[in-house]
Amino acid sequence: MKVVVLTGPESSGKTFLTERLQQRFGGLVVGEYVRHFIEQECRDTCLADIPTIARGQLAWEDSARAQAPGLLILDTHLLSNILWSQALFGDCPAWLEQALLERHYDLHLLLSPQGVDWHDDGQRCQPQLADRQRFYQDCRDWLQRHARPWTEVDGDWLQREAQVIEQVRRLLG
Repeated sequence: MKVVVLTGPESSGKTFLTERLQQRFGGLVVGEYVRHFIEQECRDTCLADIPTIARGQLAWEDSARAQAPGLLILDTHLLSNILWSQALFGDCPAWLEQALLERHYDLHLLLSPQGVDWHDDGQRCQPQLADRQRFYQDCRDWLQRHARPWTEVDGDWLQREAQVIEQVRRLLG
């Protein structure tokens, strides 16, 4: 099983590109648990919600891993939970990073916020490019610091799609 994660700031194309990868290569997709949580709770999140959200994300991922698909495509993973918790609340439960480091991911596709417009969907909160760029840099710094396999994806929507398809094609051999 090959595991690919799309990561980066909001409005950079994670969900769109996840769908495109599945259309092209098949595999199993794991969505973003926090969206489900917000829809169920009908409120903004708080620091006390972060462990529940993280456990939900891990449960969805573990359920998908148990099915042992040839390709597992993650719309996000705990790195987003960690960085959002720090950005929004100035803190993060310590166990999240260790839980993330204990898991194997074959490739992280790090999506740049530049080159695509921000779209408000009722859950997003970083309309300023500078804020999304900081989030992107925090993702990049974490991936580099922990020597995780990653590649940057940028450009317009067609360029991004071509890049992620090529990266996954190479991964799958």
